[in-house]
Amino acid sequence: MKLFAFAENANYNFVGQRYIAFFVTAVMIIGSILLFATKGLNYGIDFTGGVMMEVRTPAPINLTTLRNQLSGLNLGGISIQEFGTANDLMIRIPEQKGGSAAQQAAVAEVKTVLDSAVTGDQKIEYRRSEFVGPQVGDELKWDATWAFVLTIFAILAYVWFRFEWQYGVSAIICLVHDTTAVIGLFALLGMQFDLAALAAVLMVAGYSCNDTVIVFDRIRENRRKFKKMPILELINKSTNQTLSRTLMTSLTTVLALVALWVFGGTVIRDFVVAMLFGVVVGTYSSIYVASSALIYLPFKGDEKRENGDAEAVKA
Repeated sequence: MKLFAFAENANYNFVGQRYIAFFVTAVMIIGSILLFATKGLNYGIDFTGGVMMEVRTPAPINLTTLRNQLSGLNLGGISIQEFGTANDLMIRIPEQKGGSAAQQAAVAEVKTVLDSAVTGDQKIEYRRSEFVGPQVGDELKWDATWAFVLTIFAILAYVWFRFEWQYGVSAIICLVHDTTAVIGLFALLGMQFDLAALAAVLMVAGYSCNDTVIVFDRIRENRRKFKKMPILELINKSTNQTLSRTLMTSLTTVLALVALWVFGGTVIRDFVVAMLFGVVVGTYSSIYVASSALIYLPFKGDEKRENGDAEAVKA
């Protein structure tokens, strides 16, 4: 029994639901922008500066108790995460005022709290301690912004070159929707936004574009094959023909991400959550938004389709 047998000969009226889809898309874009403007992002030390420590404890430590003890040091919002095993911890300390001396003093205070958390002759192994200055953080912000902008433009240039300008405009709408939705998720949940989070946003953009291109390919083929078919029916037919492939790709990607979420540890959990959300949003935009937007971007020769013999799909 095929998992997506119901989609192989599907005839769902996706185009008929376009107004609902456009409303949902507008809400997600505007909501994400408002969240970003009002709540902002929880930037990691990659962008803000600070100290990152990697330690190994002889036995698992109660993280709730440890967080309470570290919060009493008044060093700012110190974050603690397990990675690899329960004995491996990653501790991020915000940048302290006072230069390198203040950073070293903050690290010493944290080490004192950690040492007091173990008993007997057991000792904590301090594997790494790195300081990211504010200037480096600002440079990374600019580099990350340029990486994001150039990647988006490269994707759009590819779509524009491979197809017609109408497809490029539709792809812009999808990319804006998908990337702002993921950024809005980070703002809503307060997840740490660092270089890994930026990678998740760019990967969602690439994934969504790949899905969208498959739908566009089928629409272009059907436009040549059914020269008199009304555009609404043609787009609906093309979307249904690629539905099985779209769902199968999404499911296999989600299965891999779920495995990462379960076994990958907390260090990459925010990245995986962003990717899971992005796959769902990207699949939705490929099915409901990308193709339906083409209705309002008329192609040369589409005026002949209005007199076609096929019955148009009811909007």
